[in-house]
Amino acid sequence: MAAPPTATSIRVSLGVLDELMTLASELVLVRNQLLQIARSEVASPFTAPLGRLSRITSDLQEGVMKTRMQPVSAAWGALPRIVRDLGAELGKRIDLAMSGGDTELDRQVLESIRDPLTHIVRNSCDHGLETPEARRLAGKPETGRINLSARQEGGRIVIEITDDGRGLDLARVRARALERGLATEAELAVMREEDVARFVFRAGFSTAEAITAVSGRGVGMDVVRSNIERIGGTVDLQTVAGQGTAIIIRIPLTLAIVSALVVQSAGERFAIPQATVVELVGLKAGGIMVEWLDAAPVLRLRGQLLPLVALGPQLGLEPPPEAGKAVSGFVAVLQGDSGRFGILVDSVFDTEEIVVKPVAPILRDLTAFSGNTILGDGSIIMILDPAGVARMASVGAGSMESTEERTTDAARTQVLLFRAGGSKTPVAVPLGVVARLESLPGASIETAGGRPTAQHRGQLMPLVPVGAWTPPGPDGSQPVLVFQDGNRQLGLMVDEIIDVLEETLVLRPSDAVAGFLGVAIVAGRATDVLDCAYWLRLGDPNWFGNPQAKAPRLLLVEDSGFFRQIVVPALTAAGYDVTACPDAAQALALREDGAMFDAVLSDIEMPGMDGYELLRELRRAGPWKSIPVVALSGKSTPADLVRGRSAGFAEYVAKFDRDRVLEALSRAIAGGAVA
Repeated sequence: MAAPPTATSIRVSLGVLDELMTLASELVLVRNQLLQIARSEVASPFTAPLGRLSRITSDLQEGVMKTRMQPVSAAWGALPRIVRDLGAELGKRIDLAMSGGDTELDRQVLESIRDPLTHIVRNSCDHGLETPEARRLAGKPETGRINLSARQEGGRIVIEITDDGRGLDLARVRARALERGLATEAELAVMREEDVARFVFRAGFSTAEAITAVSGRGVGMDVVRSNIERIGGTVDLQTVAGQGTAIIIRIPLTLAIVSALVVQSAGERFAIPQATVVELVGLKAGGIMVEWLDAAPVLRLRGQLLPLVALGPQLGLEPPPEAGKAVSGFVAVLQGDSGRFGILVDSVFDTEEIVVKPVAPILRDLTAFSGNTILGDGSIIMILDPAGVARMASVGAGSMESTEERTTDAARTQVLLFRAGGSKTPVAVPLGVVARLESLPGASIETAGGRPTAQHRGQLMPLVPVGAWTPPGPDGSQPVLVFQDGNRQLGLMVDEIIDVLEETLVLRPSDAVAGFLGVAIVAGRATDVLDCAYWLRLGDPNWFGNPQAKAPRLLLVEDSGFFRQIVVPALTAAGYDVTACPDAAQALALREDGAMFDAVLSDIEMPGMDGYELLRELRRAGPWKSIPVVALSGKSTPADLVRGRSAGFAEYVAKFDRDRVLEALSRAIAGGAVA
């Protein structure tokens, strides 16, 4: 009788494996402490035994980690069924191809990526892939394809999810970003496409037209990024219109023991995960030095400006460096999801393997830290979260403005300076009203109906010269300021674009020259201020609607100069005659002066008198007692809506939702006076 086969595997509970991992981690800590002691002694007899102990510890640690490893396919086992069900629900033919499923990673990491992977694949099915009819018209196979792959690169796992669908609608992403106040039109115009695409990772951001069981709720990609960043990973997105989208996730093999760079700032040491460090740059006189943009430090590295975060001042450990003053030390260049940035530190020690301990509950709200660890000398130091530091400092690609700048006072305005008409006098225009800047090839400018025009992005764009104009040659180029309202666009041709500045404009009104509001001092020079409405009407008499129709008069009460700069042009383009006030006191002063409006659009949260108090004051007595008031707020939960309606607001809408704001105003004005 043959002997029964010998078992080659046994069952071990997860609790035992976790305990083994904890003990291996503690052994690594002790090893590091012993090695630290040995380094401080010359010709120590313990050097050789400690070297062997270090190798054994590393082998033991690796062996214990292998017991916790699982194939990444365990995280995507349910995806084929999800794709099949979604294909049937959406009326699409979808083929899911998976490769690299045998790539292994830590069980804890595996559990953290299961939900993000599911959401990304659902997004590809819903947003990415077209219907069979649309694919046929685009010359593609009727069956869409989603590829899911995994591979190991060094100490990280790279997971790619690609589809051959329509790609991101970047025009819609720009529109939603503008509506939500994530960037101005001018910033979006010069922003790289990859930076525009990253807006989908912002909280509550969605381009879906309708809310369904699959998408449109604005809860998704921001959670994906948060979950990946929580385990020390990064997410990147690449898209090509008409060809598809690729999402690349990079995550560590394990969360328990990682390699880290130890740095010092303001006398305190910190650990930076080695996987996020791109390079180290030493600062020295005569070499690479910190430059300053106003009070913001930047590093010019290989022709690009890199935003910097001074670690000590950012954490409140020391005062910020004086602007313009030379800075010494080191810059750790880190890779974040929104681009690269640098952390200014005083000194760099070494890289070593550290055991990651979770932060105490009392410190969990400090986004700058992802954990803490014990060094070889017994010191306890915090582990920096590069993504959290970037968010604290408001740095990243396309996002160098500070919170203070985004809520700048009404007196300061971002202006675009240019020269036009052969004049040496610079001309200023508010940056927020310009959709984008273009440099059109001279050969692309044509004449239609006796006026210059250009074929641009599939449609004709009228061109209006600001003053005298000499057409560029076929090999030349024409700088153009593009104004846009929905599908309509119009270009103002100028001689030269000079700069973008933030200035306190004190306008000296003048009607001596048509097309200009007057003169202001900008950057120490007398500067003409452009009358945008004049030039837009010159290029398109119907730009602001029927000139014979009387525009509804609207009062905007909003304390944020940044938001006013965005919303006033949008409301004007929609046909409203807008008067803007920075607070309720100025609005009430207009009432005392006898001004009348068809509706009031008021922010809720304002210093001094808030929106609710302003509404109560208007309803108490006076000529504005019956004017409909529409509330604007960054808070739009059901409870907020109920409170707003109960207080007497005609409508209550969320900020930056342009379409809903316009609909609410239309309904409020059509409803007439409030009883």
